[in-house]
Amino acid sequence: MSERIIYLNGDYIAESEAKLPVFDRGLLFADAVYEGFGILDGQIVDFIYHMDRLKRSLGELTIPMNFSIDEMFHALMRLIEKNNAKSGFLYLHVTRGAGDRAFHYHDQYVPNLFAFTQGEKFAADAMPPVIDLLTYPDLRWARRDIKSTNLLAQVMAKHAANQAGAYEALMVDDEGFVTEAGSSSFFFIKDNVLYVRPVSNEILHGITRQTMLRVAKERDISLIERNYTLDEVMAADEALITASSIYVMPVGNIDGKRIGDGKAGAFTLALREGYLAKARAEFYTPKAS
Repeated sequence: MSERIIYLNGDYIAESEAKLPVFDRGLLFADAVYEGFGILDGQIVDFIYHMDRLKRSLGELTIPMNFSIDEMFHALMRLIEKNNAKSGFLYLHVTRGAGDRAFHYHDQYVPNLFAFTQGEKFAADAMPPVIDLLTYPDLRWARRDIKSTNLLAQVMAKHAANQAGAYEALMVDDEGFVTEAGSSSFFFIKDNVLYVRPVSNEILHGITRQTMLRVAKERDISLIERNYTLDEVMAADEALITASSIYVMPVGNIDGKRIGDGKAGAFTLALREGYLAKARAEFYTPKAS
């Protein structure tokens, strides 16, 4: 089997040959940002929305964006083609660059950029499996709106969930409010109303979440964006998570307690179907040169 191809600073190279300097600030300080995209029908899902978020994250950390949207689109599409990735996940990572270890930084660093593809976790058009969640204290830093590579708190939470036999962690803050899941956005349905936490610096501004909200509004699903407690979640009729790698997934149990009837509910399945339809209808088309 041929090696996976990696995109690294403008070149396409074999995975075994892809290397970064040991003094890269992404390695030393997590001084880097990233984006994860779904790959569907050989195309990049929600591309322009992810790039808008990447641009914002880079700006918040004053890391220069040394490429145009269309340049990156063509580079990533070529990577997808080289890996024959018809479906799955695409990861893009930008660091501030390399230099002697120092907390302060200057504007002379040259960013390092790499991207790779991975296979899909679940078939997009198949009936999704019902997943379980484990609650875990939200230990992350205060700027969760920046999609940085500072993910150790999520690593701890998701490892605890995995060890307990759950698919994902559900983060709960010190006051008992649910923030989001370890690497996904969280929603629940109660009495035909869809609930989700509003965007702020306390959660990541999820791209799949954003598209899901447009789907809900187009389908006239009642929507409330507010903070909510774990007790409210446990009394839900349905619950679901969204992420670029899994799209929309139904939640059956949280901490071993059943949510609703423990099955994929009608709202969840309708939202998943609507999301995939919208994703396919909105594949990015670059500007004519």
